[in-house]
Amino acid sequence: MSRYVLITPNGDFERLVRLATAGMHGSLQVFQSDHLPDGPGDVLRQMVGEPPEVLILGPGISVDGSLKLASVVDLQYPEISVILAAPSTPETVLQAMRVGVRDLLDPGADPDTIRVMLERASLAAAGRRRGLAPQASEHVDNGGGGRIIAVMSPKGGVGKTTVATNLAVGLGKTAPMSVVIVDLDLQFGDVASGLLLEPEFTLTDAVLGAASQDSMVLKTYLTVHPAGIYALCAPRSPVEMDRITAAHVSHLLEQLRQEFRYIVVDTAPGLGEHVLATLEQATDAVWICGMDVPSIRGLRTGFQILEELALVPEQRHIVLNMADRRAGLSLQDVEATIGAPVDVVLPRSKSLPFSTNKGVPVLQEGNRDPASKGLRRLVDRFKPDWEARPHKQLHRRAVFQ
Repeated sequence: MSRYVLITPNGDFERLVRLATAGMHGSLQVFQSDHLPDGPGDVLRQMVGEPPEVLILGPGISVDGSLKLASVVDLQYPEISVILAAPSTPETVLQAMRVGVRDLLDPGADPDTIRVMLERASLAAAGRRRGLAPQASEHVDNGGGGRIIAVMSPKGGVGKTTVATNLAVGLGKTAPMSVVIVDLDLQFGDVASGLLLEPEFTLTDAVLGAASQDSMVLKTYLTVHPAGIYALCAPRSPVEMDRITAAHVSHLLEQLRQEFRYIVVDTAPGLGEHVLATLEQATDAVWICGMDVPSIRGLRTGFQILEELALVPEQRHIVLNMADRRAGLSLQDVEATIGAPVDVVLPRSKSLPFSTNKGVPVLQEGNRDPASKGLRRLVDRFKPDWEARPHKQLHRRAVFQ
């Protein structure tokens, strides 16, 4: 059960927070004070039971004092998310991110907005607790960073974005607030529509502004999705593609891998410079192939080119999408042509295109469609214990559902 602590002398703001937490699965404790304790321990000693998940520093107390307390909380109790209710100025935003404040809240926000922010902060707290637990040594060691998963296809129209968004949402259930999906289809990216997002900032802002110099600022440019993941969406106009270089992409991914456990990159079709820059850093490549001859031959050609360039990531996962026995091809035909076994089969499904059009991935809804089963199998391949499972030693043959 979530626990929230509010410190503020402002009765109106307290009322808004109480309205926001009413009906939520959690409790709220309020300290009506216009000055802050010397440290978080002074607050925790007055509470019974488990420590709180979210600390809200409300209006009526010094912003400088709030930032100082937040920095101490971040060091001593990193599993507690701090929300600061203060006017959002560029200086305050930068300072807040540097000291570990989870979110800045408009003091006049309505209860619904406050509720969303509290839920988001609770998810982040849960993710941090899981990461701090002893068993969290499961984190993959890739030079001190997270796994960069490039979702790729030589040609468009094979469901690459659908697979990428579902993979990110599925991983978000394993590692809440530790997953970010990056839309690297700079001309025609669909991650925003596939996740029903209206981003305030896009990839262009992230690589050309202050965020490129500070990872904490970069986090403020990401869009939070209700499934407990972050998204960095494609530019609003295809023209902006010319402003983003391969070096920008490399630097961005290096920043993100230091902050997130999983970075899912939805690449553009083909093997352009941005895709090659992604592959230079990727730990995994998820190849999406349709049940048609051009897609299958394109995949085989892509493998050959990347092998010549020595750009094949260590971990390769092949997904056969829209599989259909009536397509005139068998699974064996596909594997013989591409020269590699298929790892996951996603049968042709009505649920997948419907969910994409609706902007809610099937793994977010918990759909029991056969394609969902295949997507969950793909997500399982990235869980920390997958390498140790017995079936990893015997490369299983994918089958039609």
